[in-house]
Amino acid sequence: MHMLRGIYNWTMSLAQSRHALWALAAVSFAESSFFPIPPDVLMIPMIIAAPRRAYLIATVCLVSSVLGGLLGYFIGAQLFDLVGKPLLELYNATDAADKFSAKFRDYGAWAVLIAGITPFPFKVITIMSGWTGLGLPVFVISSIIARGLRFFIVAALLWKFGAPIRDFIERRLGLVFTVFVVLLVGGFYLLRVV
Repeated sequence: MHMLRGIYNWTMSLAQSRHALWALAAVSFAESSFFPIPPDVLMIPMIIAAPRRAYLIATVCLVSSVLGGLLGYFIGAQLFDLVGKPLLELYNATDAADKFSAKFRDYGAWAVLIAGITPFPFKVITIMSGWTGLGLPVFVISSIIARGLRFFIVAALLWKFGAPIRDFIERRLGLVFTVFVVLLVGGFYLLRVV
């Protein structure tokens, strides 16, 4: 618990630093193409630390995530054997990708929307979108809608209820961390089920 408190305090101090938006942009970009940790880890403390910047923070997350998604799309379309397949293997998603690829062409926009909003690892969908040849305009529009909903709903809730939420998180840090990990692991588990 002491280590968890230290990580929380470090994240809150980073959230208030002048480099916070750049760090958030980097994490959000990377998460959409190859990195396993979602940007919420940094975005939520940033909004809690500076609620007046909630929508700016959500916008940075959105833009960076969609740009990172384009990198994931490129990896799937042009570098699948070299980069995409090893990334999917890393996330234990190759079997799911093989099974889902035929349906993906028909339902790809829905997959992007669902993965973009839920804890499902978005990078798997961005790579599969390129690999299966999902139309780039469909991919971009679906990504903007999904990631916009995800980040702006969180931003709006934190902007509106920031102080009580911060108090709740700080008093129940262990519980909040456990719920976050369960959601993250649940997203990876969905890869095995799909």
